[in-house]
Amino acid sequence: MDNKDSEAEIHPLKTEDVKAQENHENSVERRIVSKQSSRLSRLSRWRTAAFFISLFLCLIIVFAFSFIIPCPERPVSERTWFRNYDNAVAYQFLAIEDANEDKVQDVVFAFKASNGSSSFNRTCSDEGLPSPCAFVAAVSGTNGRALWERPAAEEVEWMECGIKQLGAAEAQGCLVVGKPVSLTAVDLRTGEVRWRQSSDFGANYTVLTPVSVIPDVDSDGLQDLIIFIATGDKIKTFIHSGKNGKQIGSTGSLNMDGKARYIRLNLDSSYYFLFYTENSLYAYSLKDLYSAATGMEIKLPSLEQDPQWEKNIDRTTHHLSLLSFGDIRYLAKIPGRSRENILVVNSEMATLINAQNLQTLWTLNVSRVVSEPLLGYYKPDVLGIVLESEIGPNRKKVMIVESGSGAVQWDLKLNSRTESPGPATLPTADHRSTFLIWGEYQVPGNETRSRAPLQKLYLFHPSYTNVLLELRNSTDQIIAFNAALFERSRHACYVLLRGPQASEEPGSVSLMKRKLKEDVSESRVIWLSQVAVDSEQYVRDRLYRMRFHSRV
Repeated sequence: MDNKDSEAEIHPLKTEDVKAQENHENSVERRIVSKQSSRLSRLSRWRTAAFFISLFLCLIIVFAFSFIIPCPERPVSERTWFRNYDNAVAYQFLAIEDANEDKVQDVVFAFKASNGSSSFNRTCSDEGLPSPCAFVAAVSGTNGRALWERPAAEEVEWMECGIKQLGAAEAQGCLVVGKPVSLTAVDLRTGEVRWRQSSDFGANYTVLTPVSVIPDVDSDGLQDLIIFIATGDKIKTFIHSGKNGKQIGSTGSLNMDGKARYIRLNLDSSYYFLFYTENSLYAYSLKDLYSAATGMEIKLPSLEQDPQWEKNIDRTTHHLSLLSFGDIRYLAKIPGRSRENILVVNSEMATLINAQNLQTLWTLNVSRVVSEPLLGYYKPDVLGIVLESEIGPNRKKVMIVESGSGAVQWDLKLNSRTESPGPATLPTADHRSTFLIWGEYQVPGNETRSRAPLQKLYLFHPSYTNVLLELRNSTDQIIAFNAALFERSRHACYVLLRGPQASEEPGSVSLMKRKLKEDVSESRVIWLSQVAVDSEQYVRDRLYRMRFHSRV
């Protein structure tokens, strides 16, 4: 203590300096703390402001989208609509495509008349055609309003819609094969003619259908078309550009031993065309057909040949040596595990052939099949084949056959007219199918055959194996019939085109779309066995509530 006092007495100014310095440091520290607090306070205020501004903007956006900016309207589909055309005849073509791009399927068909409907007032002379002529028309699937109509040809030999890259890279279109010989590409969305080309198919010809779309072989960036024309025992081959319709190369010629039809097979990267007559099968690769038409060899991935198939094709006659069938009625492609298989149906049996090694997978005794084999699902995700076979005068048997084994899963006998439409299937949400069948059911033992069978439409679903729903009774002549989901996974409908055919005198042509549920609610329940598990109204209600699912 004495030392401090003495030190203070000796250096009094030093002590004051130290105190001043300490006060100064304290003052600086307080200013720094004050500045930091001020900055933090300002930063906190900015953060708060930013938060409330963001919240305010979010509320404005939500309010705008909820009340100010209208949501896109979903088309309201009418349950039933009709379109009638007077003094006309209809062709057996009925396509279901989304023509106006509203995500609802529309209907495209062809009829012959002197004038179009009053919606457009189009005449044959607008396209330089004599009257009457064939019109191609697209009708809205929502309400039956005419979307477009176009005079296309004097007569329609064949029409095919939904062809991609027809006339332009982004376009979908319909190809009309007309008489006298002409090819017309019609834009599916607008009905405008993309291109029209005349062609010389010769006399007394028949177009083998469907027309096949093939990969781009003329290097113009668009898919091309191959058309087969039957004249006697010869098949003429025409390859046309999908861009402008011009013929590529010259006309090829294939020799057959009778009236031929064909299917196209996709074997990995190879394309083969399988022609069949009553007694023979012929196979041609796309590479062979292109070389015959152009006289040139071209190396494209799509023109490769399958080594296994080439071993079994006679290079001179193009017969398939491993397959020998007689009285062939139909050939059909059946999806397999790795590639498509081939169903061969003759007058006595149906045979499934492995398309990879051409070996028989199974056979089934079935006589005189009367309609194209159709695919559907009796069991969940197990592909089945619907076969209709004649079992007597005005009698047919409908069978659902498992594609993997050939086992019959379900069958039904019906009275049937010769001109009755074929069956249709619709995919359901339980991974099975609803089956739509035409005919007339009569209780076994009470069959009457003194009159012509009625045309009745029945619905069958595998959840009720002993139940048929009678949906409607049609007395009109049905030209074409189809069923589809008009919206994705919903709005199951069927379409009927009725009236006189092209070979008959003109009359009233009617096009109708009807929602399937409307008929289900008013249907008559038919028990196929004497055991009624549920009440009829319960069955109707359950099938009415059935949901559908669009398969990819």
